[in-house]
Amino acid sequence: MIPYSTQTIDNKDIKAVLKTLRSSFLTQGPQTQKFENLISQKVGAKYTAVVNSATSALHIACSALGFKKNDILWTTPNTFVASANCALHLGGKIDFVDIDYLSGNIDLNLLEKKLIISKKKNKLPKILVPVHFAGYPTQQDKIYKLSKKYKFKILEDASHSFGAKYKGEKVGSCKWSDITVFSFHPVKIITTFEGGAAITNSRQIYNRLKLFSNHGITKDKNLFIGYKKQAWQYEQQLLGLNYRMNDVSASIGISQIKKLSKFIKKRNNIANIYNKTLDKNFLILPPKEKKILSSYHLYVIKLKNKSKFLHESLFNYLRKKKINVNLHYIPVHLQPYYKNLGFKKGDFKNAEKHSSRSISIPIFPNLAKKDVLKISNLINKFLNKNLIK
Repeated sequence: MIPYSTQTIDNKDIKAVLKTLRSSFLTQGPQTQKFENLISQKVGAKYTAVVNSATSALHIACSALGFKKNDILWTTPNTFVASANCALHLGGKIDFVDIDYLSGNIDLNLLEKKLIISKKKNKLPKILVPVHFAGYPTQQDKIYKLSKKYKFKILEDASHSFGAKYKGEKVGSCKWSDITVFSFHPVKIITTFEGGAAITNSRQIYNRLKLFSNHGITKDKNLFIGYKKQAWQYEQQLLGLNYRMNDVSASIGISQIKKLSKFIKKRNNIANIYNKTLDKNFLILPPKEKKILSSYHLYVIKLKNKSKFLHESLFNYLRKKKINVNLHYIPVHLQPYYKNLGFKKGDFKNAEKHSSRSISIPIFPNLAKKDVLKISNLINKFLNKNLIK
């Protein structure tokens, strides 16, 4: 079975892990800090807080931005549920902005319209979470301008787009946002087994990120609220959780980040083969622009035909051919939990249309060219057999 994505591990990664396993620190040691520094250098930002998952990173990011009970967070329905759940975990309210159908990212026209209406109703969001779907960056400069006008914070969910660029700016630089979140799950661009990071250019936000991810505790005497400064002193300053990344995970991250450019290049090369070989008479392929370097975490094809039967048939056909395709995503607002909150089918039609016609096909650095061509050929063969041009 060819997976839709998988980790790319080599002997250098294994040696890095073994070295840490033989060291004095398995957690709360030097590897975590080193990994944080490397991420900051790689994306051109000041501060990085690594944690045990991107879900945790979203949670601490919302907390660090002062999100509290009854505050409102907006994101897109075309994402993993964690992008929305982070608001609910803090007692907040959630709403969605529909996507641009071609890119899968937040539709800026719909965003602006919703902001205008919400301002009149005094229901503006405290935080907006734009999601970089499939590794294709959002138009952050335009979102940033809207944030200044409507006074909301920007938390980029860039879980898919470590290594991507928008207008020459590295995703994660936080030039146009308050915090950026990355994921290091095995299917992502680089992996730390499980893991994530929250990046910011604000020292104050960074301190809160670190606090929340470590039980709300600090040992930094310069940050103490009380006066006692004995050697054993520490302070719990807020109600946090243990979201720390361990040093074993950080050590593989350090090894993996050195190969980031190579991974991005390989993913783009695979995407280029798909772009050239897949039949555009039947399919809409991922967008491609000169000003954008996608990390191609996913390669998502969309059927031009609206047949539910065709969508399911192609999906099942590829699975039977041992091509482990997937769907990204079932819209969040159609999940049972969110339906219980009052959302319903028809609320966000572009995201629903996307889920009814999209299939994520395999893309990862070690995917062989012969397999890329095989996958492309199988898709074209099926479509030519079942559709008339």
